[in-house]
Order: sequence, then structure tokens, then C-alpha cells
Amino acid sequence: MNYKKLDAALAMTLNQVQNPDERSLVVFIHTQPGTDISNAAAILKNLVISENTEIKNVFSATLSLNEIAKLSEQPWVQYLKLSQKLRLVDGQLGLKSISVNKF
Repeated sequence: MNYKKLDAALAMTLNQVQNPDERSLVVFIHTQPGTDISNAAAILKNLVISENTEIKNVFSATLSLNEIAKLSEQPWVQYLKLSQKLRLVDGQLGLKSISVNKF
């Protein structure tokens, strides 16, 4: 695992994972700017990423600890960031939790 490519929140969360094969972490995969990632398309598609990998530099996926470890070692991965949950406060609905794609 290349911890230099993980944001602090993701690194701390990995220590709490009980099953390293369970896909339970929503992560943003930031690739190196200007890098041709066409050779990485197969890896990204195996992670159930259905987005067009040819024109994007940031992808989101729900990954396991083991998948994050493998991705962090890829030279075309710039860094991995944990998706954060925001809380919406509404007087009528009470407190709700939503997931936000924050790049």
C-alpha cells in the first residue's frame, strides 16, 4: 500500500476495516494529469466503473481495502480520496445523511 497516495480520511478509515475483501468504501480515484490511461481501462472496468475512461481523470468507485492497496501502487494513480458524507438539516425532516461527490 502506498500511503502517500491516500488522503488522511481514507488512511484512517482503512484501519477500521474488518473485512479487507468487502467493497464498502466509496473512493475517488484521481489519475495523473495528462497521462494516457487507456492501458488502465481494464483495471478500472474490473472495479465496476462504467464511465468512459478515455476522457476523464477522476473516477468514483466502491472499493475494498485490497483493491485500494492495489490501486495505490499503480503509477497512473495520482491519489485516492474517501468520499465524505454531509448532513442536511431540515426542520421538518430532521437530520439526514447524504453522500456527496466532492472532488
